[in-house]
Amino acid sequence: MTVDVQPGPLAIDGAEPVRTDPWPTYDKGDVFIEEEDLEAALDAVRARLYFRYDYRPHAETRTGRLERELCAFFAAPHALTCASGTAAITLALLALDLPPGSLVACPAFTFAATPSAILLAGHRPLLVECDDDLHLDVADLRRRLTPEVRAVVVVHMRGFASDMDAVCAVAREHGVPVVEDAVPALGARLNGRALGTFGDAGAFSTQSDKSLNTGEGGFLLTRDPAVHARAIVYSGAYEGRMARHFDGPPPAVDDLAYPIYGLRMDEIRAALASALLRRLPERLAAHHRNYDDVAGRLADVPGIALRRPVADHAYLGEALLFRLPGAGAGATAWTAAALRAEGIDARALGDPGDTNVRAFWNWRFLFPDPARARAEFPVTAARLDETVDIPLSANLTERDRDHLVTAVRKVVGAGRR
Repeated sequence: MTVDVQPGPLAIDGAEPVRTDPWPTYDKGDVFIEEEDLEAALDAVRARLYFRYDYRPHAETRTGRLERELCAFFAAPHALTCASGTAAITLALLALDLPPGSLVACPAFTFAATPSAILLAGHRPLLVECDDDLHLDVADLRRRLTPEVRAVVVVHMRGFASDMDAVCAVAREHGVPVVEDAVPALGARLNGRALGTFGDAGAFSTQSDKSLNTGEGGFLLTRDPAVHARAIVYSGAYEGRMARHFDGPPPAVDDLAYPIYGLRMDEIRAALASALLRRLPERLAAHHRNYDDVAGRLADVPGIALRRPVADHAYLGEALLFRLPGAGAGATAWTAAALRAEGIDARALGDPGDTNVRAFWNWRFLFPDPARARAEFPVTAARLDETVDIPLSANLTERDRDHLVTAVRKVVGAGRR
């Protein structure tokens, strides 16, 4: 059913809201988990073997089985489960053996974990502008790739693929590796190929709001066996345990030459992730169904610009982002507040009253002066100021989607800026 109401009295002004039920999000207990998935985790608890490196061969552990399943799902030769998506990015950068303190480029629109992981790996983040659709600006990347820049971390932010062909081409021109921060886009594809498999390594998260929900956790994909081996050691394999991950002789990596950081995944989380992986195609289809329905019914709304993908269906669909072109941060913040009053969770990415860590000027560990930070990356700052972000659960019903479309048409139709 298509709902197309005319602008009317708004809930933010005291009128009846579009909905009174909570908008379904992971932090309110909205999860894509069945009882059989929980049983898999409980079986691991009952087994009383929680450490991935016990007496069993690698292939008989739950983490080992999950890694093989991830290799099959993503068509990747090597997978390593770990403690978080931040850990996965960090392990990738460590395993690339970059010179200490290298500059590592990343987009200005990302979660604070991306520059944090670069710092954790002992390097220095170099931000790159984003375009009107908040994808990494490849032309700006090319301008900033001096010889000091030793790697690129590209982010598929809020589930939308970056232009990987273009990013990888620029990186090859300069001879630097590419790490994909696919943390926000687990399962999304670009031209039929899974995100996280284009670069030298791909990092993922299984935190609570991700496509595989184990509370906390993550994994790393790579084609290079030596990168894989070093990441294994850094993650916490010791006393020859790295060799268990290889069917034949392992790469010539000295496991005593690297520190071990205790970034492993445990058997309980691996059991839950493995169960959820079997239903991941179902979840991905639900995300696309919900996103395509909502975006299709909002495409003709005057005054908003939906975020455009770099290729057809090159997005996960777990978030709806749209801009209010020409709006300032205050007007966009009012729009998000009006949507929340109507019962739809929404955030204005540039809301001056919200310390949203997706807004780079709030990273005070990098930028003590927010105004100066915004001046350094004016294009990204302006686009973030215009952008509203709405989470889309895989469990949205037709009624939920109708409410969202109604609320956006109602609020945007009110025309307050």
